[in-house]
Amino acid sequence: MIRSLYDWTLRMAEHRHALWVLACVSFIESSVFPIPPDVLMIPMILARPSRAWLIAGIALVSSVLGGMLGYGIGAFAYQEIGQPILAALGKGDAMVAFSTRFNDFGFWAVLTAGVTPFPYKVITIMSGWTAMPLGTFIATSILARGIRFFLVAALLWKFGTPVRDFIERRLGLMTILFVLLLFGGFYATRFL
Repeated sequence: MIRSLYDWTLRMAEHRHALWVLACVSFIESSVFPIPPDVLMIPMILARPSRAWLIAGIALVSSVLGGMLGYGIGAFAYQEIGQPILAALGKGDAMVAFSTRFNDFGFWAVLTAGVTPFPYKVITIMSGWTAMPLGTFIATSILARGIRFFLVAALLWKFGTPVRDFIERRLGLMTILFVLLLFGGFYATRFL
């Protein structure tokens, strides 16, 4: 099923309404869809490099709006369903403690998930569930998704087809290493 969704997504990159399809995929990927918008962005930018920034901008705006939907799912589904169940099981206090810990690192969780291959939808829903401040969530989502989509666009715009393999196979790993170095730098600055 995932392979057929992936193939469909690639076919949509050639469609005359590809920008609208990209907006829809970016929106729903942030809360439920398993295929990342990069799959559409890469062939679209390779086909028309002059539109790289427009394509990245559409992916960014749609993804952040979709992230707000994921936030809403976490906020409203948890209140109506999850919280009463956990309270009945005597776990309500444990979830409050988890929520506080998550929100202490919320900026970093959203930033990491928004930039890396980690499913962004998980963090969007958890952010709503833990009642992370909406402003922090939106600002961090804009930063994270902007870095991701504009980095892909810049690499494709500058290097074209040769960088496609790198992006599809190794960008996630390189981004994870970058985030680990970033965390290490902040840790070293704070504690050393």
